[in-house]
Amino acid sequence: MSHIETLTKYVGHFVDALWRSGVEQVVISPGSRSTPLALLMTEHPHMKHWVNLDERSAAFFALGLAKESQKPVALVCTSGTAAANYMPAVVEAFHSRIPLILLTADRPHELRDVGAPQAINQIQMYGGFVKWFHEMMLPEANPAALRYVQQQAGRAMQQAMEGNPGPVHLNFPFREPLTPDFTVEDIWSTGEVAAKPSLYGTSRLDEADVQHLAEMLMAGRRGLIVVGPQEDAALADAVIPLAEKWQLPVLADPLSQLRSGAHAKDVIIETYDTILKSASVRAKLQPDFIIRFGAMPVSKPYLFLMKEYKGSNHIVVEKHAGYREPVGMNTQFVYSDPVKLCEALAELPGPKHETWLVKWQEMNRIARQVLTDDTEKMELTEGIAVQDILKQTPDDSNVFVGNSMPIRDLDSFFFTTDKHIQPWCNRGTNGIDGVVSTALGVAANGKRTTLVIGDLSFYHDMNGLMAGRNYGLDLTVVVINNNGGGIFSFLPQAQEAAHFETLFGTPTDLDFAHAAGLYQLPYTLAADRSAFADALQESYNKKGMHIIEVRTEREANVSWHREKWQEAEQKLLNYLEDCHA
Repeated sequence: MSHIETLTKYVGHFVDALWRSGVEQVVISPGSRSTPLALLMTEHPHMKHWVNLDERSAAFFALGLAKESQKPVALVCTSGTAAANYMPAVVEAFHSRIPLILLTADRPHELRDVGAPQAINQIQMYGGFVKWFHEMMLPEANPAALRYVQQQAGRAMQQAMEGNPGPVHLNFPFREPLTPDFTVEDIWSTGEVAAKPSLYGTSRLDEADVQHLAEMLMAGRRGLIVVGPQEDAALADAVIPLAEKWQLPVLADPLSQLRSGAHAKDVIIETYDTILKSASVRAKLQPDFIIRFGAMPVSKPYLFLMKEYKGSNHIVVEKHAGYREPVGMNTQFVYSDPVKLCEALAELPGPKHETWLVKWQEMNRIARQVLTDDTEKMELTEGIAVQDILKQTPDDSNVFVGNSMPIRDLDSFFFTTDKHIQPWCNRGTNGIDGVVSTALGVAANGKRTTLVIGDLSFYHDMNGLMAGRNYGLDLTVVVINNNGGGIFSFLPQAQEAAHFETLFGTPTDLDFAHAAGLYQLPYTLAADRSAFADALQESYNKKGMHIIEVRTEREANVSWHREKWQEAEQKLLNYLEDCHA
């Protein structure tokens, strides 16, 4: 059997087994050494392929695909720094528990560490940021080798999805020539020895453990249910009945999937970030216990509450074993399916406090009123822009937000709604890189998506626009341009006047109309709320990508936010004083 026939069968059997194991999409970046993988992925009758020219953008694009579909996505690239450019997205995928299957092509062993071009050490190159690494054998086509390559494909899928999902890495050494021959018979496997999709059961506590947990919570009366970033759409219909029965407020992170949808929302406290900003208010709201589902919330004031009341009974519920508790509280970890646990606890009597939930509901009403009292003003602030987006975005659509200020404004101004709005953000490591590409990956699965992004984050990933343009993806990009790092204006660094602009403000003075022109995309500069509303509606009524820029002043934005928080603090304190009168 010739080298080309061997190469074709070996890689073809791998690709087919990967698809049979459940991988449906692959993102390919061009290169020579990856030719066998790229061509056989493209020729496979069932594998959907995307081409993204830049590996860093490609990896974040795949991250978005995997986020929205909740299925693993494969990546293919050539050797050398091409593979190194995957690293930022790999780190994000690992910490946000998103399954990616990294397939890097490599030089054969005789060309490693001898000065050959485009050859670097790719063994374990992602370190501890992948769940599993495997160096593939050089291609052979005997029955044992074909069985091996199919089993590794199945194992890659299994490792990516087992427990907490995450990225895995397979490194493929290939000798030249690299072009497969599609006239070869039996390129794809028959499936007889391909790994079958793994089956996973649901973990749950036994009745005695559930009873013990409920009794432990009964020791306190003033409890909080906290739902941080998580993707299980079924959790809302389980956690809300539990909160209603036990009369507990639910502090719902903007990425919790609880603030929008058809479920009841009376117990949801969506303005808790504003409520807890005041230390004086927090002093009157000491909880006896906290039950948290999902990752740590975005809100820093919630973090302050935890630090101030470390003696509160703290319970973290995780579907699979993991450790996400950055405060250092004495925490009881519960590894059980969150939906099943909520359903089991709701069948038992729980702690009750006659006025605790009512107090939180009234504080939520007060804070929401303060945050929305600009409805008649035409001035377009960053917070108002987020409110207007959420009002206008179509039902059953995605909203992707960048880190720094956009996610915090989403936290403040994403009020409960019956519309189905799926919020997304890269909160694994909270980076500002790759955001455009990730949002495009989310949009690639078919839903209209709105991206809210700061100017620095947009600048970091403008090359991601290429894939969106090439594939005609439906993405409305709202660039909040405050000419620099607006988040730093809220931090102590803002007092360092001598070096603030150079090191933290970092103005770029870019005209983003030129970026839109470079990629031949529609562009609008929205001067006020009316123009912004018109631009949003126009983008939602058309296919493809649209860029809308909103220009704001950093100092004015800080003042606007702080005035809101101070007004809310005063009204909340007045209410709490009246409660004790």
